[in-house]
Amino acid sequence: MAEEVDSLLVDNVKSIVAGGVGGVAAVVTGHPFDLVKVRLQSGQYPTMLTAVKSILKTSGPTGFYRGVVPPLVGVTPMFAVSFWGYDMGKNIVSSFSGGKPAAEFTNAQLSTAGFISAIPTTLVAAPMERTKIVLQTQDANASKSMISAVRRILATGGVRSLFKGSVATLARDGPGSAIYFATYEIAKKELSKLSGAKSDEMSLAAISTAGGLAGVGMWVVVFPIDTIKTRITSNVNESIGAKEAISSIYKKAGIKGFFPGIGPALLRSFPANAATFVGVELTHQFFKKYT
Repeated sequence: MAEEVDSLLVDNVKSIVAGGVGGVAAVVTGHPFDLVKVRLQSGQYPTMLTAVKSILKTSGPTGFYRGVVPPLVGVTPMFAVSFWGYDMGKNIVSSFSGGKPAAEFTNAQLSTAGFISAIPTTLVAAPMERTKIVLQTQDANASKSMISAVRRILATGGVRSLFKGSVATLARDGPGSAIYFATYEIAKKELSKLSGAKSDEMSLAAISTAGGLAGVGMWVVVFPIDTIKTRITSNVNESIGAKEAISSIYKKAGIKGFFPGIGPALLRSFPANAATFVGVELTHQFFKKYT
């Protein structure tokens, strides 16, 4: 019994570390695209080209990494919890399926495990994204410090304000994670077959391509929810709800108003998520080889 507990703890630690490595790879690769996406979603610029030119003019190339500290600080726990949550989700689904191994899961079971992963992740993601968006959308002359942004948020609304948009985050990440992990598992399996890799071999091409497809598939579906969440969380001084945000977006631009910045988001999602899953899989491979 003690050995089983030790083994479970070790597996949990491996999942957490692998997720953290994947998350750092995702942020380094994708943050510039994410910055442009948020600027477009918050209505600061009309087009991606305008946003890119303005950022370069006012801040130079380093401006594309404005607001990168919060995701880098929060990325290890966020992605760690996400991938740990996915592994726990698979265990839960397996326990309700007569002990069926994850390799034999149906698409619906993979999606269910992915959805479960979003529940604990939201507790980490919501305050991190709230801080990131405030930094990304504030005036260029304002303090770039993550601590100062957190202080401003707390000063205007307390701890509750730091978790503003949590429901919208879960509404986005629940179905998003279901699509994300299911797409990855299905695509990796099929692409590995095409590459001729054996079942116990790791094809980096299949992993990176499947990871990229997973990211694109997720964002196409959840992007409108992400736009609503950005509107809710981007203003420090004004508090608006989801209904008000939806009404405001639709009144101003109609359906297309829910998709500003989708170009940068999709451009970001493929390389960022390819890097994420390569980082995760290589870390697991390292553990298998050296532990």
